[in-house]
Amino acid sequence: MQQLYESIFIVRPSLSDEDTGAIIHKMKSVLEKNGATLVKAENWGRKKLAYEVERERKGTYVYFYFKGPGTVVSELERSYRLEDAVIKFLTVRLHKEPVLKKQAGDAQESDSGRVQ
Repeated sequence: MQQLYESIFIVRPSLSDEDTGAIIHKMKSVLEKNGATLVKAENWGRKKLAYEVERERKGTYVYFYFKGPGTVVSELERSYRLEDAVIKFLTVRLHKEPVLKKQAGDAQESDSGRVQ
């Protein structure tokens, strides 16, 4: 049975954009090889970490939202552990579809929300 999952992983900020893109592509292929369907993938960019992780103060955050069998999570997390550039990760199973934010161009501007 296909379940919904969210996964966030943090890549070392010292990597170039090409190397970070290669790691993201590698993790996407792990999902696809194990029968998962990637619904959404986002690179959230470099952000300051809440606390130091493996001597890093910043990291590049990457978000995956996917559907797949339960076995795909163990294989994805195994790939995270084997990749030295991934310093932290978290994968959770969702019980219902997440409310995805609208893109900036999708929202209509209104004057009613202004503080005067």
